[in-house]
Amino acid sequence: MNIIIRGKHIELTDALKEYVTKRVGKLEKFSDEFMDVQVTLLVERDRHRVEVTAPIHGMILRGEEETEDMYSSIDMVVEKLERQIDKYRTRINKRMRSKVMKDHDVQPASTVEELREEVVRHKKFPVKPMSVEEAIMQMNLIGHTFFVFTNSETQEMNVVYLRNNGDYGLLQPQF
Repeated sequence: MNIIIRGKHIELTDALKEYVTKRVGKLEKFSDEFMDVQVTLLVERDRHRVEVTAPIHGMILRGEEETEDMYSSIDMVVEKLERQIDKYRTRINKRMRSKVMKDHDVQPASTVEELREEVVRHKKFPVKPMSVEEAIMQMNLIGHTFFVFTNSETQEMNVVYLRNNGDYGLLQPQF
């Protein structure tokens, strides 16, 4: 596991780097497949935030915690990632046994009263063919409410999203 540590508005001392390496390195006990784990330490006013992004098996684990102490934030984000790994390992095992997923009708999104025509962020990401179930798992792992992916069955770009009632929706292009 290669741990890349970056700091924003904080001096990265050897003790802090060693602590991050020790704590984040514990994730390796869950899998040998962790590649470059990105850890960002930020200080804004009196808040100490830690963000960890860890790719594994084409999936991305992401955790973020903020407290008044950097060491506490590091501990909390590692605990959060361990819970995520355990939760999704259990889900994968259940899905492998049952291979059943509910079909959900896609409801049209509500209209937005005032549209902003300004793009404030650009993001590029690798697109890997995956099943709808994998896309939902990936979306939950990174903590987003939607996820764009290439559907491995249709080879088309699809979007899964979390509906207000807690169900999932799937957007598919129609030609």
